[in-house]
Order: sequence, then structure tokens, then C-alpha cells
Amino acid sequence: MLDIKFIRENKDLVLAGAKKKRLDFDPAPLLAADDRRRELLAVIEKMRAEQNEVSLRLPQIKDKAEKAEVISGMKALKERLLKEEEKLKETMAEWHSLMLRVPNVPDLSVPEGASDAENVQLRTWGEVPRFDFRPKDHIELMEKLDLADFETGAKVAGFRGYFLKNEGAELELAVWQLTADLFRARHPDYSMMIAPSLVRRESLLGTGFLPQGEDDLYRTQDSDYLAGTAEVAAMGYFADKVLAAEDLPKKVLAFSPAFRREAGSYSKDTKGLYRVHEFMKFEQVILCEASHETSVKHHEELLSNAEELLRELGIPYRVVVNCGGDLGLGQVKKYDIEAWMPSKGKYGETHSASYFHDFQARRLNIRYRDRDGKLKFAHSLNNTAIATPRILIQLLENNQRADGSVAVPEALRKYMGGKAVISA
Repeated sequence: MLDIKFIRENKDLVLAGAKKKRLDFDPAPLLAADDRRRELLAVIEKMRAEQNEVSLRLPQIKDKAEKAEVISGMKALKERLLKEEEKLKETMAEWHSLMLRVPNVPDLSVPEGASDAENVQLRTWGEVPRFDFRPKDHIELMEKLDLADFETGAKVAGFRGYFLKNEGAELELAVWQLTADLFRARHPDYSMMIAPSLVRRESLLGTGFLPQGEDDLYRTQDSDYLAGTAEVAAMGYFADKVLAAEDLPKKVLAFSPAFRREAGSYSKDTKGLYRVHEFMKFEQVILCEASHETSVKHHEELLSNAEELLRELGIPYRVVVNCGGDLGLGQVKKYDIEAWMPSKGKYGETHSASYFHDFQARRLNIRYRDRDGKLKFAHSLNNTAIATPRILIQLLENNQRADGSVAVPEALRKYMGGKAVISA
């Protein structure tokens, strides 16, 4: 959410940002609602002041007739005030709904473009493997090595369901253990958190996944939701809190199950592990002071942490900066990391690193008191540390051998009882 004062004073900038994000946004209804809101607030404030003044004067009135007349006038004033307050309540609901639809302004460095096809590559890491045989895809590898059962998964869990089995399950557990150990050893300033995936609507509104992303969320019969990332609960953890400046930045490595309906991708990646409804995810979340330079610094840090983990796993990848049309409502800038998939001969997205300025903090009321004692909204950032089982695709395909076996990356072997090769 942007500051309404900022929107009024920078209407052209907000419009240009929406255009860059390829979002249809008209500020006129919001500004009209804000005019009504401000007018009603002024009227109500004046009526309340009059009410308070009369309440102070009433005990001083001795004449019964005069007092009765004043009391009658107060009753009429109260009735008018109640009507104006009801108008304000309706106007505030409209105003708030419109405010939730205002897109954040993207950074000047964000490239132009309508979709992820126009994202700009920044760098690559690792050598793409060259096989002297036809590389198998992860589905064939996992079925032949008895690492997964997709047929029974669909039978038990429905479309995009899966079971990980044997070393397939061990491999996922090993990735989790490596992630936790790497952060514990190299990034001890990140506190560990196991976060709920069942969350209330307020946390999804606060992080910007609602109202626009409703179709991609699972909803319970109690009107709660299953979140698609631990970012939602981790940010909700700090909602309505006032932090001290000396306690910033707050850095969290949050782990949780994640759920996505993949509502807009029914014809995409319908087999295998690339798009599944239920998965597990380590998410990095940072809250920092309200400084663009500080946000940019932490954005690069989050990206570096994720790259470090992929390098430990020996997976070739590339980093792209997302174009305007591939940014969400609240994102100021985003990097994607895409890891190499031999079976497709291309990179596939595994991580997204974003910063939001105070967009999420305003919605969630996350503030801090700076060293001058002034209250400010914090800046927020997040990035995937690792998501499973998707990363198993790249792990298996890049390490496959001609005989159908798969080499276990050195970094994972100690978590798999020293096993170096997965074979039939």
C-alpha cells in the first residue's frame, strides 16, 4: 500500500509505474473517494468539537428551559453525527478497497517488457553439462529409480499429486538439512522459524497476495487460506509491532509447507514436479529501515545467499532481472534465479528475490522507532532459499549418468548416509 499523500502528489509517477507493470490502474475513483473521506472527516471533527463544547457548557446552565433546549439540540446533533459516521464507514470501506489496488512504483533500473520472456539475463554460473547420451527427464529418472510415484500420487491426491519414495524422499530431506546447516554456519544473523501455512485473510492482504491473487489460493471452510510461501506468515508475525531501530534488520529463515492451485497454468508442466499443488519451502525474509539504499543492499544479499546454496549443490543457473510486466503489485524490483534443466534444454525458475519498500509494512502496520524517536514503516524483502521438490528436477537431471543412475552431489552425501550414487 502506498501513502495516499504520495499518490496525490505523484499521480503521474504512480500511473507510469502501473503502465510499466502492464496493470490497468485509474487513480480517479480513489482520489474521489479520498476527497469524500477528507470532507466527512472534517465535518465529523467539527460536530464532535461542538458536542464536546456543549457537554462542557451544559453543567453551567441553571435555567431549566434553556438546559432542555440545549439537550434537545445535542440529541439532534448526535443523530446527525451518527449519520455522518455511517457515511464515513461506507466511504472508508470503498477507500480501503481502492487503496489495496494501487500498484507500487517499480525501480528505474527495472527493464521494460510485458512478460517473463522479456526478462534480462544478468549472469550465469556453472557449466551446462554435455551428455554423450540422450538425457532423461526427471520423471523417467525417478520412475526407473523408484524415487517417486506420480500415478498413485494422482490417484490419492488428485491432479499434480505425487509421492516421493526411497532416495527421492531422502534427497528432499537432505536438501532441507543442507539449507539449515549452511545458514547456521554462514548466516547466523538469520533466525530460524517454522511458520504456519494456514493463515488468515489479513496476512495475505498485508503481503499483497490478496485481493488480486485469490484464484491461486486454497481456502478452507472457515474462510482461512493455505499460503503459497512462508513469507506470508513470517511477515504476519511482525504485524502491528513497533520495532526498535537498533533491532533492525530483522532476518528470518522461515520453513513451511506451501500450497498453490496453479489456477492460471492448467496446460503448463502438468506432469512431474515443476508445478505441484503442495510443496515445501525455505523463505528468507528481511525487515530493515526505510531506506532505498538499505533495501537494495539487502536485496543483493538475499540473492547471494540463494546463489551460494545452488553453487553448493553444483547446479548451473542464471540470474535474470524481471521486466515491469513480470512484477507483482507490490514489488519494486525482482530477480529470478533459473536453474538448468537438461531435458528441456533451458533454464527453469527456482527462486524469486523481491523488495517492496514500505508497501507490505503499511498494510501490516509494521513500524520502527528511529533514533530520533520518529515512527516509520519498515521496508520488507524476501527471497526463496530453496523450494522442494522442484529443485530435485535439476539435481537429478544434471547429475544423471548414461546407465540411468544419478550421482549424489558431494554436499548432500553426509545427509544420505554417505551414498554417492543412486542406482536401480
